[in-house]
Amino acid sequence: MTASFRTPPNVLVFSGSDPSGGAGMQADLAAINALGAHALTVPTALTVQDNVSVFAVHPVDAELVRHQAQVLVDRFRIDAVKLGIAGNRANAEVIAAIIAALRQRQPSLPVVFDPVLANGKGDALSADNAVAALEPLYAQASVITPNLNEADRLCGARHSPAQQAALLQVRGCPHVLLKGGHGPQQQDVVNRWFGPDGAFDSWQWPRLPGEFHGSGCTLAAALAARLAHGDGMRDAIAAAQTYCQRTLETAYSIADGQLIPNRVIPFLAEHS
Repeated sequence: MTASFRTPPNVLVFSGSDPSGGAGMQADLAAINALGAHALTVPTALTVQDNVSVFAVHPVDAELVRHQAQVLVDRFRIDAVKLGIAGNRANAEVIAAIIAALRQRQPSLPVVFDPVLANGKGDALSADNAVAALEPLYAQASVITPNLNEADRLCGARHSPAQQAALLQVRGCPHVLLKGGHGPQQQDVVNRWFGPDGAFDSWQWPRLPGEFHGSGCTLAAALAARLAHGDGMRDAIAAAQTYCQRTLETAYSIADGQLIPNRVIPFLAEHS
């Protein structure tokens, strides 16, 4: 008798390794697996960090990033891509080329771009100018997910959220999810989605006490997993936020400092 195995969708992940297990690739793996997809991981940088500070960022050699990714895309079906930190400009250029080649055979491949510039404390997460290093990736992204601080650095603080979204769309990202979690400390967190042809929606979540390590990674990875399952963009964004909020509500502490989102939790049955 032949065993029957399920085949989950695959998410190709480019992100940095966080030895604390709270953010980066470790967060991506847990969130993607929790939502019933499989993560194919290409580390772009080795970081030296804990749940408070980043002490060093060591980008992986660009040729090694390319070689890792090429082996994966030659062997496995890719249902979505999740981009975290590139580490430097050379890696971003390699990643952009890999995605462009993938799009030759999969024009509608969803790509989630989390433009991580720094940790919550403000420590840089790139060996180069963090903003300039990201430039090759805009045109390859289906959706970009900056928090308000990142949007200010990418687009300028003088612009409104709608203007910032428009600027990012001009750079090539058709969908923009502006996250409110790192903005002014208001009672609620407001996340805004700007899509093509004036599409718009927003979601409001109660602001939870404490600070969290890797919440942005969690949301972006969950979004990539839902898109890999075939959800439309709006539905995928809504489902990813619900999952992320649950991970924060059940977060835990491993030391003084930021809390770790509890990513290994059952997800809502209606989104499975």
